[in-house]
Amino acid sequence: QVELVESGGGLVQAGGSLRLSCTASGRTFRTYTMGWFRQAPGKEREFVAHISWNGDSTNYLDSVKGRFTISKDNDRNMVYLQMNSLKPEDTAVYYCAVSRFPGQSAMGYDYWGQGTQVTVSS
Repeated sequence: QVELVESGGGLVQAGGSLRLSCTASGRTFRTYTMGWFRQAPGKEREFVAHISWNGDSTNYLDSVKGRFTISKDNDRNMVYLQMNSLKPEDTAVYYCAVSRFPGQSAMGYDYWGQGTQVTVSS
């Protein structure tokens, strides 16, 4: 049984920081791309960032470049999203996901967590 569990969400003021974590269990994802997506109320789920299986390649949504950093720990089967200089428009439910191939489409991801709420107040 594959399971992804996110943590680290919460309420923060604009300009603040949060670090999201995602723990994967049930199998190893050492050779998989891991990504973060988010979904705000009334909006479609959107790609935020992904990281290649070996950590050598990352990709980000333009609006989070320079503020968010994705990283992974293959030994612990975990992926992280460090979010700095948060803005109210970053408010959303954040999901981690796993894919056999790198990409920005949610359809390409095979496993998903349940999400963690991030709320940024102005």
